[in-house]
Amino acid sequence: MRLLLDTHALLWLLADDPRLKPALPTLRQADEIHVSAASWWELAIKIGMGRLQYDLPALRQAAADSGLLELPVSGQHTEALLHLPPHHRDPFDRLLVAQALTEPMRLLTHDEQVARYTELAIRF
Repeated sequence: MRLLLDTHALLWLLADDPRLKPALPTLRQADEIHVSAASWWELAIKIGMGRLQYDLPALRQAAADSGLLELPVSGQHTEALLHLPPHHRDPFDRLLVAQALTEPMRLLTHDEQVARYTELAIRF
């Protein structure tokens, strides 16, 4: 199974956060675990605004060291946004959904609104 992490799932995984515990069986079953460039972009914006306190290069290195694969954002991903219903207003979450649908891959999320988009979402 190819798996795409929602941004909060990425942060929880890298921090070994207990909130990720229900998702551990899914993570163990994954053949590939991806992090979207959109998640790095979202984190960079929130860090730059002072809403989060992380060292982004260190996070990216930790993700790479953990074997997580980076998924670039393509034009095809952005075109898929045109067909999404307005369940969620967050542009980063919408892009993750579009990527999951386009690739296709499963999307690991804790967000109920994100999970409404597709059965490819795995909500924990």
